Amino acid sequence: MEDELKCPSCRQFFMQPVLLPCFHAMCLNCALHNQQPVVNNLPSHPTAQPHEQQQEQPLPPPPTELQLLSELQCHDCNDSDQLSILSETDSGVVVSTSGSSGGSSRPSSCHIHPASSSSSSSSATTTNSSNSNALVVAATISLSCPSCRKIVYFDENGAQNLPRYRAMQTIVDKFSESSHQRAQASSTPCQLCDTTEGGQQQEAASVFCQQCQVFYCDRCRENCHPARGPLAKHSLISPHQGRQALRSLKEKFKQQSSGEAVQHCAEHGEQTQTYYCNTCRLGACHLCVLSDVGRHHNHDVHLLALICKQQKAELTQSLQQLSEKAKSATEVIQRLKSSSERVQESCANVESAIHSQCLELMEALRRREEALVDFARRERDLQLRRLREEVATCTAHLQHTTALVQFCIEALKESDSSAFLQIGSMLVNRVSNLDLTWRQEMDELTNRASPTLELTLDDLGLRRNIDQLTFLEMKPPGAPRILAEDCSAENNSITVAWQPHPASFVEGFVLELDDGVGVATGRFREVYCGKETICTVDGLHFNSLYNARVKAFNSSGEGPYSDPLGLHTAEVAWFTFDMTAYPAETRLSADGLTATTDSYEPRVLLSSVGFSRGVHYWEFTVDRYDGAADPAFGVARRDVTRDSMLGKDELGWSMYIDHQRSWFLHNNVHSHRTDGGIDVGSTVGVLLDLDRRQLSFFVNEEPQGTVAFVDLCGVFYPAVSLNRNVQVTLHSALDPPPSSSSFPDSGEESDEGHQIGAGGDVLGSERMNGATNNPSDSITSLTCAVAAL
Repeated sequence: MEDELKCPSCRQFFMQPVLLPCFHAMCLNCALHNQQPVVNNLPSHPTAQPHEQQQEQPLPPPPTELQLLSELQCHDCNDSDQLSILSETDSGVVVSTSGSSGGSSRPSSCHIHPASSSSSSSSATTTNSSNSNALVVAATISLSCPSCRKIVYFDENGAQNLPRYRAMQTIVDKFSESSHQRAQASSTPCQLCDTTEGGQQQEAASVFCQQCQVFYCDRCRENCHPARGPLAKHSLISPHQGRQALRSLKEKFKQQSSGEAVQHCAEHGEQTQTYYCNTCRLGACHLCVLSDVGRHHNHDVHLLALICKQQKAELTQSLQQLSEKAKSATEVIQRLKSSSERVQESCANVESAIHSQCLELMEALRRREEALVDFARRERDLQLRRLREEVATCTAHLQHTTALVQFCIEALKESDSSAFLQIGSMLVNRVSNLDLTWRQEMDELTNRASPTLELTLDDLGLRRNIDQLTFLEMKPPGAPRILAEDCSAENNSITVAWQPHPASFVEGFVLELDDGVGVATGRFREVYCGKETICTVDGLHFNSLYNARVKAFNSSGEGPYSDPLGLHTAEVAWFTFDMTAYPAETRLSADGLTATTDSYEPRVLLSSVGFSRGVHYWEFTVDRYDGAADPAFGVARRDVTRDSMLGKDELGWSMYIDHQRSWFLHNNVHSHRTDGGIDVGSTVGVLLDLDRRQLSFFVNEEPQGTVAFVDLCGVFYPAVSLNRNVQVTLHSALDPPPSSSSFPDSGEESDEGHQIGAGGDVLGSERMNGATNNPSDSITSLTCAVAAL
């Protein structure tokens, strides 16, 4: 706060502060010192040229009447007096407090910026021509605000026209007093001690006299305030209590002074200001407001205390908001300071990591050095062994040659010619052959590699890598954020959307789902990996709560997981016929709910949704039926045979029915003939209860036989097989009929006299067709149901 209490001109605490129209403050003495005379309605600038040159220049002609602005009376101009031609905050208009004309709402000296004097004075002169009581005064003094550099113009009274900034003076006095009290809080010097000859400071006071209002040290109290005579009745207290007493007296005096310094009306000097005019922004008495000729008559006037209270409340609210921002700034500063500490800690960790990694590199280089030295030594040993072998070979050959030479010399000494001729040609051949052999061997020895090891360490790449060794600025990305507002669950599919961490480099994402049991500790599985930020997962369980989480990765590694988001699939299954894969002879409606075929042979149609758990019921309405066809209704695997009746293979479970009776069919085994058929308008219901792993059928909402098939496990698709002259309409997401709870027990006799068992197979002395269920049907439900797109 200390900066707010200093004058922008002298940089000292305010002394008699005055308030400028721009709402900046100055000391009165600073304002008087900085004000400049106006020459030709332009402020003089002493720094622009020497003072002597300014005095030598001739004075311009006096201002014309177009450069003057007169004051307007309230009762003549009504609302036009509420605002000046230029606002007070743009330094175009300044109000003087010296003198006033009766009934005017402005003081007598109202001056404008010379730059706008032409247009403003023109309009003002026109008004003045109709008002003979207006007083026109030219601007003679200007003052530039040291804070915003806006120029204010005055009459001959100059800065004395500025209002006193009483609130600022009060705050400065309080601040100075509190500073002085803090400075003297430790000890109070004696007020009667003189500075000692040695330059020592005054002694600390030990008592305070309430009657004399003087602080005494022990020596001065004995000398100047003895406890005898009239002084014996004085009350002496401690210096701390004395300071409190003086402070109370000062506050009491200030209260009395403020009570006496009640602001009086400028026009009616004896009247107290009890109103505030928002139009003129001046205080007023009741005569100015209530009188017909008052200067503030018909203005926006309110009680002075009420306006003060409103502005204090507004300031308090603004201060609260500012305090919240200051609190936030303090928290930011604390975070920044803690961040500085973390920077130091991070730098220490980086230095430690560099040191340890360099040690590891040096250790790896040392190991490589040992390996290279060992290789060089093995090469040395190999070369030495080769040289020893060559030396041994050459030595043996030399011995053989030496023996032949000596033998030939002895043969040359033979005197018997016939005896020499007997071996002469043989010796010539041996010497020639040996000479040729020596020539070849010497050439080989000459062309052989030098005895030095031809090994040169290739360290260029390593040196280049060392020079290029730097920091990898990329770090594993932060956790992505799942956008809950963009996620949805529809039928048995969910859509998950997310956004990457704003300060991370991401190369891809991994989306994981749990098993849908709604437990937080469920096992997650990866269902998507790629660069997209939205993914739809189909084939999930109905009425299940799935938790989804996402993590991001880049070349530096994988980041943490996002917070999981739970998505609940639909409680009931809405589905249609699969419009992407159906036989060519089959025709489907646009909504995929009505099907018919032109084929005389049965054709199988599957639904768009498969089930692996839960209870599901759907119906078929017979729209067209000639009584000769045998439509079949039931469930099937995804890869069921499509060109035969449903239930003919091991991948279909059905009930085929005509206009008189029905049979259950699975793996080409017919069972449970039941009376009762269908006609146009009949409904055939299918109840798949995977919680109890059984399949049942209804005709016109009544059970058709017993439970058809049991021990069902895996993924099943609603299915139907149709042939010519049959048309059905599918209705899904239905509640089971009430009669579903009254099913007779399974295990009755089939038409062939065998008992129906698991999967609808006939159990007896032999199994017909010997077929078994596909092994793919026994895979777990989650693996069967989850498919990432």
